Amino acid sequence: MKTLPGRRTRVLAAGTAAAALMLVAACTSSDDGGSGSKTAAGGVELAKAGQLTTCTHLPYPPFQSEIDGEVQGFDVALIDLVAEDLGVKQVILDTPFENFKTGAFLNSGQCDVAAAGMTITEERKKNVDFSDPYFEATQALLVDRGSGITSLADAKAKKVKLGAQAQTTGEDHAKQQGFDPVSFESSDAVLNGLRSGQVKAVIIDFPVVQGWLKDKANADAFEVADNINTGEQYGFTVKKGNTKLLAAVNKALAGAKADGTYKEIYEKWIGPYDESAASPAATAPAS
Repeated sequence: MKTLPGRRTRVLAAGTAAAALMLVAACTSSDDGGSGSKTAAGGVELAKAGQLTTCTHLPYPPFQSEIDGEVQGFDVALIDLVAEDLGVKQVILDTPFENFKTGAFLNSGQCDVAAAGMTITEERKKNVDFSDPYFEATQALLVDRGSGITSLADAKAKKVKLGAQAQTTGEDHAKQQGFDPVSFESSDAVLNGLRSGQVKAVIIDFPVVQGWLKDKANADAFEVADNINTGEQYGFTVKKGNTKLLAAVNKALAGAKADGTYKEIYEKWIGPYDESAASPAATAPAS
């Protein structure tokens, strides 16, 4: 069994995407590869020499969030394994979530891989190549304790004002069920919308809700009214046609599942291990 990778120094890019890129650039080698080649192990071409640049969207605990000044989480730990196999370090770039649908930062060469608790969908596959699934996800309906709301259907019948994170499958599912959800830019904003009474219920990925409910104040105030199995699976993404990097990501995931590292990481960040979360799947095509 592999030992969990140690804490690595990562760049947290805050503010605008432009400012974020300046922060990353200030801490790394020049684009001409002055401190080394941009070709990593296995012939993988990287955006910057010596680093695997990961686009994410913060915060989204337990997958990625800033803890003690460092970006950490389930996704971060898994991509660390990819970086380790490539012989480089992971550097994280905080970007708007909408870019994950379009693959904009991957296509422009600003990032090598995107990791943001992103559901694999046919629509998104048109713009990016997905890794093998690394997490089975469900949606949760979170409500005030004592609200009397018992399910998503019940919330609809009672014309409850519902919130969701913008550009997510949770928002998509709510719309498919006939809601006109209030859209929030981040998971933190979703929770604050519920706390402030701006909305009376929110739909978001269940692991995120699990993380919120670890806080006693949240657990005392809110409860899960419905756990909705939408058949979602998360995947990491690379630029379309980047077959070598995609193969490296899939190899790291397969190795982690085989030797127990995935289970360790899961238990650290998610909770009691669910065998179905690591169910085998065919390699994602690189079209």
